[in-house]
Amino acid sequence: MSSDLHPLLAGRFSPYKFDPAGVVDDRALEVLLEAARWAPSAGNSQPWGFVAARPGEAGHERLVRHLAGSSARWAVDAGLLLVALTRREVGGSGLQYSEFADYDLGQAVAHLTLQAQALGLASHQFRAFDLDGLTAELRPAPGWAVVSMIAVGRAGDDPSPARTRRTTAELRSAPFTVAED
Repeated sequence: MSSDLHPLLAGRFSPYKFDPAGVVDDRALEVLLEAARWAPSAGNSQPWGFVAARPGEAGHERLVRHLAGSSARWAVDAGLLLVALTRREVGGSGLQYSEFADYDLGQAVAHLTLQAQALGLASHQFRAFDLDGLTAELRPAPGWAVVSMIAVGRAGDDPSPARTRRTTAELRSAPFTVAED
């Protein structure tokens, strides 16, 4: 079955090492964001946004200083760091913007991830950073929340040969219990 999988999906992996010479230029950044822009969302609400920074840019250090030690070992060498945000509330009103906001952000990131793969880049989504510190640093508009980060660049390692996935049978049955009659 995995032989029927599209090569972009089959070849995708999250590297733990990036080649520091792997630059993500302006054109590639624009194409990545365009892929995210075309992701589906509930009611076409598009409740996502990104903060982008590349090594050598002023904003890069603002992001890097909030990385946890585990992600700082590899993410700093990526050609691009993205902070993924979602719009959870309408302004500062406390009213929910969309109950699907986090789900929709995930779709946008998935599109961006596959576009990166199509460009010959790799991406690694992560949450190993100081959420409160990064939020204070970026000061998102009312109703917006930092959710995750994505490192994008040229992979500096290969996928682990021991890489495993749950079976499709497990995907169909894992969230359910069998009711006794």
